[in-house]
Amino acid sequence: MTLTDTTPAPPAARTRSARKRLVPYWLLLPGVLWLLVFFALPMVYQASTSVQTGTLEQGFRVTWHVATYWEALAEYWPQFVRSLVYAGTATFLCLLLGYPLAYLIAFRAGRWRNLLLVLVVAPFFTSFLIRTLAWKTILADGGALVGALDALHVLDVTNWLGWTQGDRVLATPMAVVCGLTYNFLPFMILPLYTSLERIDGRLHEAAKDLYASPVTTFRKVTFPLSTPGVVSGTLLTFIPASGDYVNAELLGSTDTKMVGNVIQSQFLRVLDYPTAAALSFILMAVVLLMVTVYIRRAGTEDLV
Repeated sequence: MTLTDTTPAPPAARTRSARKRLVPYWLLLPGVLWLLVFFALPMVYQASTSVQTGTLEQGFRVTWHVATYWEALAEYWPQFVRSLVYAGTATFLCLLLGYPLAYLIAFRAGRWRNLLLVLVVAPFFTSFLIRTLAWKTILADGGALVGALDALHVLDVTNWLGWTQGDRVLATPMAVVCGLTYNFLPFMILPLYTSLERIDGRLHEAAKDLYASPVTTFRKVTFPLSTPGVVSGTLLTFIPASGDYVNAELLGSTDTKMVGNVIQSQFLRVLDYPTAAALSFILMAVVLLMVTVYIRRAGTEDLV
């Protein structure tokens, strides 16, 4: 019979073991400090600002005036609804455009895969502002794109929906949605590609061996396995699009302002900091609630 050695480890060995256990915490420390300084503290500051009263000349002080939330929502609810509609439409268009392209890159690109991936992220090589301003030229009155849409009678449909005005696209809801779709399309394509690229090709071969048609293979194998990418892509697109203000500012008009434009105006022009902070928290709460419901309905926690 072998007796178990119960001799305690020397102090030096215990010290080394304790240090090894602390290594993961030390590695996490910079990230935790970053979140505290640049996320948690600003959130606390904005929360306190939202319940303040006063003016910039007289100063603001915390009076726990929570009625600011109700007043802001009652006055600016059209901009909230407009933001969610624009963001939802842009997200749907990004999914409609991004899924085929991600599928092509993952399964059909071959040696051109890396080049196509570079082209997907190429817009990030230029400023967000410059990319958005370029659409003012693309959607200009009398331009080639507007002429093509008019010839295809697309503008007839968008006019009926109230998204364009006659043969004018710029300064309309359609222009804002086009800008949102273009600027956030890479955020949809990359998670979709990552999810599709993980699918084992042998599953497609097995589906063929079972005489499944390409449509059935996509419906039963490809799309269900790419659901994490769909969920991730839609979240990465919808969340920033709902709070965006650059596209509505540069491509829209006073009738297409989103809640991000209202917040920006309250902070920088009107100088009503409590209302701006309250609007920010309302937007965050609405988006968080929608995201929570969406993730639960999607039934996946394996996000890319």
